[in-house]
Amino acid sequence: MHDIFPLPAGRTLDICLKLHSAILEHRLAPGIKLSEDEVGEIYGVSRTVVRAALQALAHSGMVTIEKNRGAFVARPTIREAHEVFEARALIEPRIARMTAQAVSEADLVRLQAHIDAEHEALAAGDMGKALSLSGQFHTEIADIANHQILANMVRSLISRSSLIIALYWKRADTACESHSHHALLKSFAEHNGEAAEEIQKSHIIDLHSGLDLRDRLDKTNSLAEALT
Repeated sequence: MHDIFPLPAGRTLDICLKLHSAILEHRLAPGIKLSEDEVGEIYGVSRTVVRAALQALAHSGMVTIEKNRGAFVARPTIREAHEVFEARALIEPRIARMTAQAVSEADLVRLQAHIDAEHEALAAGDMGKALSLSGQFHTEIADIANHQILANMVRSLISRSSLIIALYWKRADTACESHSHHALLKSFAEHNGEAAEEIQKSHIIDLHSGLDLRDRLDKTNSLAEALT
C-alpha cells in the first residue's frame, strides 16, 4: 500500500494497514459497510482514528465513502474489472522484461520465498492469504524493475485486482497459477527479458479469462467475524 498515497501515522496507520490486509486477504468482501463505531470498538480506537484510516483507504480506491451513508469496501464494476486487467496486460509484461535485466541473486531468492509462502497458504486452504501473497509477488517484480512510477501503478492495479477477484472469480486457480510464477522466475534467472515479457502477458490474460464477469450478490461475513 505504501507509495500509492501518503500514509497516515501512528495508530491511524496501524488501523489502515489492518483494514488493507483484511481487504486484500478477502476477509472483508467488496460492498461491506465499514462502520466507524464498530471498527473502533473492534480495535479499541476512537472514531477519529478510524475515520482517518478510512479516508486514506478511500484515497487509494480500496474504500468508497458515501455522503450520509458511510464507508464501504469498494465494489468494482464489470467495466472496471475489464479495464484493470487490460491495464495490467499493457504494463506488467514490460515490467517483467525490465526485471529480467535488473534482477539479482538476492531478488531471485526473495521471489522464490513468495512462491513458497503462496503454496503453503494454498495447502492450508487459506485462499485469501494466497491471493494476497500472489499480489505481493507481482509488486515485488515491479520493485525489482526499479521504475517508481510503474511500480506505483502496479500496486494500485493489484489492490483493485484483489477486489475484482473477490467478486468475480470462477475457478480455484485464479489466484495465480503456480506454473506461471515458476516460469517467470526461470526467465528472470536466465535474464531472458523476451521470455519474461511473453510469460507475463499470457499470465495476465489467463487471469482475466478466469473471471466470471457477471453481476452477482455475495454473502459476506460481519465486521467482527472478518476483523477478529
